[in-house]
Amino acid sequence: MKFGGTSVGSVDRIRNVARRALEAQKAGNDVVLIVSAMSGETNRLLSLANQVTPVPGAREMDVIAATGEQVSAALTALAVHHEGGKARSLLGHQVRILTDAAFSKARIRSIDATAIREALSRGEIAVVAGFQGVDDGGNITTLGRGGSDTSAVAVAAALGASACEIYTDVDGVYTTDPNVCPTARKIDRISFEEMLELASLGAKVLQIRSVEIAMKYNVPIHVRSSFSDAPGTWVVGEDQGLESVTVAGVAYDKAEARVHLVGLEDKPGVSAYLFEKISEENISVDMIIQNVSKADGNRTDVTFTLSKSDLQRSRSIIEEIARSAGAQDVRYDEDVSKVSIVGLGMRTHAGVASKMFRLLANEGINIQAISTSEIKISCLVAAKYTELAVRTLHEGFGLSKAPPSKP
Repeated sequence: MKFGGTSVGSVDRIRNVARRALEAQKAGNDVVLIVSAMSGETNRLLSLANQVTPVPGAREMDVIAATGEQVSAALTALAVHHEGGKARSLLGHQVRILTDAAFSKARIRSIDATAIREALSRGEIAVVAGFQGVDDGGNITTLGRGGSDTSAVAVAAALGASACEIYTDVDGVYTTDPNVCPTARKIDRISFEEMLELASLGAKVLQIRSVEIAMKYNVPIHVRSSFSDAPGTWVVGEDQGLESVTVAGVAYDKAEARVHLVGLEDKPGVSAYLFEKISEENISVDMIIQNVSKADGNRTDVTFTLSKSDLQRSRSIIEEIARSAGAQDVRYDEDVSKVSIVGLGMRTHAGVASKMFRLLANEGINIQAISTSEIKISCLVAAKYTELAVRTLHEGFGLSKAPPSKP
């Protein structure tokens, strides 16, 4: 059972978490809690570091940020004790969640679940601090924003848990953002693949790496509200019923920026060199478009998108790489958004892309770039059209209506 920042945002809410965990234990389950920092606490801690120095070191930032989850874990264990139960708090290095050394965005390599199993064998609820681990050198590491989701699913996989319940301030996964489209509908079941695409495209319900781990180890995830007992959304492997839905959801991401490299030499190896260098700087690139050669046949333009945060920290690096690759100019556009549709049914239904493009065209929305996968189509549009595009696609693909019942 994983509880996010809003779910442990106050002492009363932490007591509620303790009561829910004890109810699950009394129902005959071994219970492991993964807790995030109290809402707003991580931002407060990082703000303190930035007040000390404008460019704080990544290692020390992880040491600071990890304390938020340490406090939550101990408070939750105390709350369980207060409610008459037994609990033990465990930090990342005590569980031995081993990660690589990429501070602030570490990836889990292995988990030694011995300490958790020992706590469970004593009838205790194990309360594990999310978001954190330790590298080979004994340094505290953190897993990036939303990393407690990843901690929870990874621990569930390591223990062979029957399910991983993600408790949050929403009651499940919706067909799109209800704040943008009031007719958005809660989805009862969605496949790992669809959820993976939605998470990567801007849906904030689950961190993408948590879904990757769940899919790899087949850990069912139940996304549900920490403030009610209503069923939420099950994220599971594919089944026959899921295939009947052509489009399962619409996602959007306003955190995209576009980089346009003008006048690159049009010869083999230039793009390889360019993106190898960008990769070496740990800059993640999304859409890539290479235009046809210009009239003289020796020059071409390359456009790609990346997150605005990556652009802000690496603009000078990108310009240096572009110059070394022979680009004549580098242009930027941060006033863009990515709007996407996702659905397993796209594999077997023709005409989905053309319908998407026509729906946007009918609203006068120009498409600046397109990328596709087997179950996803994404379009880059001007930021001012984001909400209109989302509502248009949501209604155009009939997502407001519940899908037909399974036979």
